[in-house]
Amino acid sequence: MEENFSDYFKQTGKVAKDYLETRLDLLKLQAAGKLSKALGLFFSVLMAFLLFFFVIVFLGMLVAFWIGEKSGSFTLGFTCASGLFIVFFVVIIFFRRQLIERPLSRLLITVLIDEIEEREAVKVKEKKERSQAVTPADDAYVPDDEAIEHP
Repeated sequence: MEENFSDYFKQTGKVAKDYLETRLDLLKLQAAGKLSKALGLFFSVLMAFLLFFFVIVFLGMLVAFWIGEKSGSFTLGFTCASGLFIVFFVVIIFFRRQLIERPLSRLLITVLIDEIEEREAVKVKEKKERSQAVTPADDAYVPDDEAIEHP
């Protein structure tokens, strides 16, 4: 009898250990999935900003050379282009919430809402599949309150 109990506890301990290891692996995979989505979003926004930066730099050089040719002085052309950059910088500082913070917040919220909706859709689908497994239309289905053994 004692051997049965010791075997039972050994098996239960093994099952509990396997469960905890599996649960830990699941948490690691979920964290990796969320981290990969966040990093993907971060790098795509970073690449967009780098591309925008290079476009602005080359447009600034184009404007500087154009003004330099028209005025006959490249110093004046680059000074005017620098002045334009300073004006753009001040405008961005004053309107940073409307131009930068709100669009990025909306983008992040959209990504998070999409992830939540995907999770909810999977839960609804699983629940629907479980409820369709045994339905009252099946011949073998007996509600719990009617499942009484008759001698």
